[in-house]
Amino acid sequence: MKHKLFIASLVLGSALLATAAKDPVLMKINGKEIKLSEFEYLYHKNSQQQLEKETLEQYVDRFVTYKLKVADAEAQGIGDEPAFQSELNGYRNDIIKPFLEDTTVHEKLVREAYEHKLTNVDIDHFMLQLGKDSSVTKRNMALADSIRQCVLNGENWEDLALKYSVDPSVKNNKGHYGFIMAGMFPYEFEKVVYETPVGEVSKPFTTHFGIHMVRVNAVRPDEGEVRVQHILKLFPRVRLLTDSMKLATKVKIDSVYLALQNGADFSELAKTESQDPGSAKNGGELPWFGHGRMVPQFDKIAFELGVGEMSEPFETNYGYHIIKKLEARPTLSLEEQRKDIEARIEQDFRKAAPRDERVKQLKQQYNYKVNPNIHQYLTDAIARHGKYDSAFVAGVIANSKEPLFTFANKTVPVSALTKRLDSKLSFDNATAVDYIEDFIEPTSKSEVMNYYAENIINDTPDFANLYNEYRDGMLLFEVSNRRVWEAAGKDTLGLKAYYEANRAKYNWDSPRFKGIILNAINDSTLEAVKGDIYSMTGEPMDSITTKLHKKYGANIKMERMMMAKGENAAVDHLFFNGPVPNGKYPCSMVLKGGLISQPEELADVKGQVTSDYQDVLEKRWVEELKARYPVTINKKILKKVKQ
Repeated sequence: MKHKLFIASLVLGSALLATAAKDPVLMKINGKEIKLSEFEYLYHKNSQQQLEKETLEQYVDRFVTYKLKVADAEAQGIGDEPAFQSELNGYRNDIIKPFLEDTTVHEKLVREAYEHKLTNVDIDHFMLQLGKDSSVTKRNMALADSIRQCVLNGENWEDLALKYSVDPSVKNNKGHYGFIMAGMFPYEFEKVVYETPVGEVSKPFTTHFGIHMVRVNAVRPDEGEVRVQHILKLFPRVRLLTDSMKLATKVKIDSVYLALQNGADFSELAKTESQDPGSAKNGGELPWFGHGRMVPQFDKIAFELGVGEMSEPFETNYGYHIIKKLEARPTLSLEEQRKDIEARIEQDFRKAAPRDERVKQLKQQYNYKVNPNIHQYLTDAIARHGKYDSAFVAGVIANSKEPLFTFANKTVPVSALTKRLDSKLSFDNATAVDYIEDFIEPTSKSEVMNYYAENIINDTPDFANLYNEYRDGMLLFEVSNRRVWEAAGKDTLGLKAYYEANRAKYNWDSPRFKGIILNAINDSTLEAVKGDIYSMTGEPMDSITTKLHKKYGANIKMERMMMAKGENAAVDHLFFNGPVPNGKYPCSMVLKGGLISQPEELADVKGQVTSDYQDVLEKRWVEELKARYPVTINKKILKKVKQ
């Protein structure tokens, strides 16, 4: 036993040494290790953002100062404060999102969708219903497969479609859809169509509409889109459309066509004559459309016409049409269609594909395994209970400790399925087992992703670097605010002492106005104000401004300011021969104050003095940090930094 433990410790020790060698400790600040990977991440990111490159030695000095400040924030417990934790968690939730998906999958789906848009596919279609439960669906899938075999053996597609297909359009098209374009059908349907070779019949597949099978007859390049305007005369909406009714509609469209041939304006006639309510008000104009968006007759003529040409009257199931082709354009580029493609991806199950792929990778990484005996366990459990019901879910499933699957260092029991099961449903025992097993996959996805999210900072160096950057940046901001920025404003005695000791630094090259300017909406208001001010001579300024505000309201505006030439229109007009101010308050006067050539007190230059005093506090703080917190740098490791 001792020998086994000794060998195990050697193996473990070797593994730890190998890990340390891959990412060695570059430096320690206040005892906290900083790995080479973290330093290189920030160093390279900083280098990309700088206009003027700095040497590695210069960056190391800045980096150490930065980490010293973070160490000071940690020593003060700022990172443990509830407000800080709440904000940090918000950042974490934002930055973790890209790591929970394989972003390359999204781009592959976009490019796949665009590739589909470059061609049209001529297909035959066959459909059967989905079952109310999995057993019925399996039977119908078997029927579809046997029908496929009949087609492969030479039986007529139309005859089989008319006999078995439940597609509502089969009576009219006999199972032949003709050319379709990408984006017309659900993705799972489209994918099978575009992946089935010409002349072949797909295997039966499902969508939420039913069980499908397609035969691909031909493929052609997409012809892009056209824009047309049309005039429609509708057939009467009756159960039995007679030839005389159709003839009456034909007479109407022919009279419109004759008027067009004699020079009538197409748009104006469409507004008055067309019975298509959606387009008539717009002069018959329809939005851009590609192949397959319109009924076949309309589609064919719209694409065959030359730009500017007008068709003769033609018939569809709706009535008689006349088309004028306005424009044509080739298939749009990927970037032109990207937004529309991405919006469509967001609307179907492809939205989950990047995350599903990430889960697949994580399952492999975590050695995910489903309990191979789970089917037998569920079969036996439901047999002992007697049937699937609420008591079975609440009493057996909810209390089961039988392993469902394992991954990483976790074992997830069967009880994890409880919340996903509908206990009100009724099945035979075999179907119930299938129903329960259907929830293993979604449960595993959730469990694996939650585990990854909880442990991502240890398992994913890229995330750890980004997260630590956010955390340290927040700590740096907060501690700097407390030690320097806010401190300078709160230290009134220190600020005043600094100003008095450095008065000579704060001189102006030109005079400033210091005081209160009163602005009025017009001359008469300003003259009335002057009269009131004269009558209040000797009163405190606060009393005067209060009375003026109360009497004149929004007709005047008073501003206390410190302004140089060019910084305020009223000051420029009153003291520097500037023009009369534009705007609501063109009339101005000095309520208090005048020009001063140099600062008279701290308040006159407080912004500049505060900024300079912050620099002083910053320097003192850094000196204090260097004296308080020990710093050691491994020079050998520093030489390994990639520059």
